[in-house]
Amino acid sequence: MSLSVVILAAGLGTRMKSALPKVLHPLAGRPMVLYGVETARALGAEAIVLVVGHGADQVRAVVGDGVLYAPQPEPLGTGHAVAQAAPLLRGRQGTTLVYYGDMPLLQPETLRRLAAAHEDTGATLTLLTLRADDPMGFGRILRDADGRVVGIVEDSVATPEQKRIRELNCGVYCFQSDWLWDNVAKLHKSPKGEFFLTDLVAIAVAQGRRVEAVSTDDADQMLGINDRTHLARAEAIVRRRIAQRHMLSGVTFVDPLSTYVDADVQIAPDTILYPNTHLQGKTRIGSRCRIGPNTIVRDSIIGDDCKVEASVVEEAVLEDCVDIGPFAHLRKGAHLARGVHMGNFGEVKNSYLGPGAKMGHFSYLGDAEVGANVNIGAGTITCNFDGERKHKTIIEEGAFIGSDTMLVAPVRIGKGAKTGAGSVVTRDVPPGAVAYGVPARVRKGQSEADPQDSEHPSDAPAGAGGQESGK
Repeated sequence: MSLSVVILAAGLGTRMKSALPKVLHPLAGRPMVLYGVETARALGAEAIVLVVGHGADQVRAVVGDGVLYAPQPEPLGTGHAVAQAAPLLRGRQGTTLVYYGDMPLLQPETLRRLAAAHEDTGATLTLLTLRADDPMGFGRILRDADGRVVGIVEDSVATPEQKRIRELNCGVYCFQSDWLWDNVAKLHKSPKGEFFLTDLVAIAVAQGRRVEAVSTDDADQMLGINDRTHLARAEAIVRRRIAQRHMLSGVTFVDPLSTYVDADVQIAPDTILYPNTHLQGKTRIGSRCRIGPNTIVRDSIIGDDCKVEASVVEEAVLEDCVDIGPFAHLRKGAHLARGVHMGNFGEVKNSYLGPGAKMGHFSYLGDAEVGANVNIGAGTITCNFDGERKHKTIIEEGAFIGSDTMLVAPVRIGKGAKTGAGSVVTRDVPPGAVAYGVPARVRKGQSEADPQDSEHPSDAPAGAGGQESGK
């Protein structure tokens, strides 16, 4: 079957009360219009045309170059909108499927069933209809005594008898492509000054053409988003679907109703998500992790066997077996290697912590490179910004940073070196040395082979570092 898809996304969306085009409002972290585009791709459409109007440049920027665009400069109705796609699709044989960009809950399986019925019956036009007790403002399907579809009447002009009809028009249609492009130009302007796509049903019937309908009772799929209440309802439905998909793939949601996972998040089996966890953007999470409660992970990569509790992780990377929180904050560019522990009230930005590093509590590392098995004492701060530029701190393997140390970048702490509690380090500390004081001084006569030698042993606290940061 040769299939073309036209998605109507030119509406003003005035009821959204927003400067953002309606179809760009996010739904589970993804702009609404992308659901319709991805559905078309899932159907194997040979051509996808997006009819755009208000905010067209913004829509193009989000959707990209994978579709064709048909501008509708004036909002003159659905029939006029579809007609804008004619120059792009005229001459293509097969079926043209039309639906709205503000119906993000439509499932490929439903549209595949509609298109298959259209092909099998040889109909000129096939509608998707909904059977429901709540008419939701939809038009009613009119049938003759033999049950054949003969028209659609809009809710606003339906008679009391017609309003009792429970077969509703969803605004989703399959057309014989050549017939559509020959007849969409025959639509007449309504008293409202618009051209309605629904009038094609009457045109087809008048021509003796076959009009068919495929029915569904899944009202969720037919939800069109016109205001923020509809958006909230759709959000709940999408998140329920997402949670179900992950649970069926081996992920535990302790409480699905209080766990919020965006559409593009990937989670491996045997991970557990606790309540009030928010997984956002392009986040990827490995196996056997424990995430939450009260955690936000945004556009980040988390490896296997990690624990993230009551923390915020933004555009960061956690390798395997990393343990952070509670109340940790990883900012953009943070990279924690295997086995890193980062405890409560720590913050890391644009920094690498090597394997086995420990940063227990109340510390800030910015623009830093930390080697393997480094211990960061409580209250350690990298003073990385001089008011104009950011500077780098390097802490080499096995170093021990005492509590309340201030590392004034640019500065390097050598392999196995130590800083005393409360030190303000403004100069590099050689490997194996001990530095302490304000400003920090390296012990005289100290060597890597004998790091404890000192002219003033009473000046340095035991162990040089004071409170250690590990568990």
